[in-house]
Amino acid sequence: MRSITTVAVNDAVYYTLSDRVRYEELVTVQRDEEGNITAITADPFQINRIARDTAYMSQENLQKMSEDGVEVPLGAFSGIEAWAGFGPKIRMKIIPISNVECRFASTFEEAGVNQTKHSIYLEIVADISIIMPSGTRNFASLTEVLICESVLLGKVPEVYLQADIFGDRYPLAPKS
Repeated sequence: MRSITTVAVNDAVYYTLSDRVRYEELVTVQRDEEGNITAITADPFQINRIARDTAYMSQENLQKMSEDGVEVPLGAFSGIEAWAGFGPKIRMKIIPISNVECRFASTFEEAGVNQTKHSIYLEIVADISIIMPSGTRNFASLTEVLICESVLLGKVPEVYLQADIFGDRYPLAPKS
């Protein structure tokens, strides 16, 4: 069922984002007269549309994919892990109860002295309860998809302080 969930969510993301979302469609960068960035604002309509469509499509895909049930090897019912993949396959009817939530995350990373990389991710969390004749199982699946990114340019600062300016990310070990 985890693999079915992954396929359902990935298909929903592909379908929802098939029109390639551009950074400028989701985010507006505001600058002052001198070109300095003063604010970055998101377009809530576009963000909510993508999240809503992805969640809806994910749930629809999960429902369709689980209608036929899943095939489980007979050895899986023995309780012994070593036998889990052996024996004839038995088709089990399952009833998935899913809740798919989407949220956006944003990161800023240094990309140079006067550059910052802004990345926007869509995080899809699918909480699944599977009702089977043998009992109910619950699990969650998290999928993170990069939606878009851009490098923001700014002025070169007059002073630039950073511990690893020369590429030495590890402090010198004390000499013994």
